[in-house]
Amino acid sequence: MQLYVEHSTVYRYEDAVYLEPHTFRLRPRVNSSQQLLQFQLQISPEPSGKAECVDQDGNLALQAWFSTPTRELNVRSRFRVELSRENAFDYVLEGNTSLLSLWYLEPLSTALAPYRNYAEVGEKVRVYARAAAKRAGFDLVMFLNEVNWDIFHSFRQMHRGEGAAWPSDLTLRVREGSCRDLAILFCDVCRVMGIAARFVSGYECATVGRADASMHAWAEVYLPGVGWRGYDPSRGLAVANCHVAVAAGFDPELAAPITGLYFGRSGSQMETYLRMELEKANC
Repeated sequence: MQLYVEHSTVYRYEDAVYLEPHTFRLRPRVNSSQQLLQFQLQISPEPSGKAECVDQDGNLALQAWFSTPTRELNVRSRFRVELSRENAFDYVLEGNTSLLSLWYLEPLSTALAPYRNYAEVGEKVRVYARAAAKRAGFDLVMFLNEVNWDIFHSFRQMHRGEGAAWPSDLTLRVREGSCRDLAILFCDVCRVMGIAARFVSGYECATVGRADASMHAWAEVYLPGVGWRGYDPSRGLAVANCHVAVAAGFDPELAAPITGLYFGRSGSQMETYLRMELEKANC
């Protein structure tokens, strides 16, 4: 399947401001199931300098800095991507790793330690995780499906265009949240049971053709012998070829499409526009 995307974000400032260095994570990643066929990124005002980098999670990021004051920052990306994973469960787990709590062998365990950290996770989320594990018979794959399905059916999804993701205990308490809130809850529930999990930002085919289309968020878990695999609690499904992953990180801020500061006595407003077209569809 091929998907074409045009995405623009405009920040308008009441008065001229000076932009601090910004990081742009808008280039879709490339792997065995997702091939980037075309990509273009336009930034206005033109940066006085920029450099591409690969960050700690393998995300392709652009660092840009500016030298002149401006009243507007306009960022526009266009890309075409081919998605080829039709079966979300096309794998065999490595060794005896199908039961919870999940353990990883060294040195992988040390490398994944940050993604398994649940020190800040609330007690009610821990109880929720253990109850889901019990319902799943402490089977790893059944647990992931159980949590994914329960969040999808038991929580109300809402749209929040701006603002940080809620902590998982708040989302669990109010039983609702945006896609990024539900993704954080899924990640924390997995971490309680020893599963490495991270937050993912990108796009989904479900909003193709919709006027209210926006970027999407879901979760990825690291399965031994398999690698990172996606789960979308906002849709209640394991990720195959209907999602375009752009960036991932332990914290949502590490996967944010645009980050940066400005200085100057001015308020700001953000406007976004997203158009997606399915050119070869099978989802």
